[in-house]
Amino acid sequence: METWQLQEAKARLSELVKRACTKGPQEITLRGEPAAVVLSLKAYEELKAEKPSLVSFLQASPLKGVQLNFARDTSLTRDIEL
Repeated sequence: METWQLQEAKARLSELVKRACTKGPQEITLRGEPAAVVLSLKAYEELKAEKPSLVSFLQASPLKGVQLNFARDTSLTRDIEL
């Protein structure tokens, strides 16, 4: 991500927007601290797109209905090889 000082971003706004569209997000700093990011419309729409919930994601899984064996070793101790 390329970084621009606010004064430079204001003076070269059209170039800043073009770079956001072609090279990705552009960071703008204010007094040396990150203050804003300029994104292309496409990148913004991807961020705003509705994502499926975890439940919906799991329900659509190709592994839905697969039985898993969760058997555990119930002994109190196990031999360890060092």
